[in-house]
Amino acid sequence: MSDTTVKIDIGLSDKSRAEIAAGLSGLLADSYTLYLMTHNFHWNVKGPMFNSLHQMFMAQYTEQWAALDLIAERIRALGYPAPGTYAQFVQLATIKEVEGVPKAMEMVRHLVNAQEATARTARKLLPLVGEADDQPTADLLTQRLDVHEKTAWMLRSLLEE
Repeated sequence: MSDTTVKIDIGLSDKSRAEIAAGLSGLLADSYTLYLMTHNFHWNVKGPMFNSLHQMFMAQYTEQWAALDLIAERIRALGYPAPGTYAQFVQLATIKEVEGVPKAMEMVRHLVNAQEATARTARKLLPLVGEADDQPTADLLTQRLDVHEKTAWMLRSLLEE
């Protein structure tokens, strides 16, 4: 019986690839949870700011949806399966689901917290990725941090009086 596993030699140690893939799996879980929360709020927002929030949430969940594929494909490129079930995402995510349908500004507060949590998850990986000299993952994390920090700022601006 022959071994059908192909050895991966991309210049990263097996240990580094495993640790980075595990960290990216957490980022994928947070990102999916954020995506689902944002889409839920898009569907269910109401009130005087309905139109602007509905449109803003759509732009955010659309961007987030595209990011999911990038993160999952990076995990695969490192040689590991990407998590892809609700059970896995719940176990790996730092973001908790929101019960019920909050009022519009409470939705914004939840999204600020979820954007910031996703940024923290991405940022925690940077030292490991830097030590491993994994530029493709560092680039992905930098892009995700830029999006999450900017989106959190824009959402926080809505909460200002």
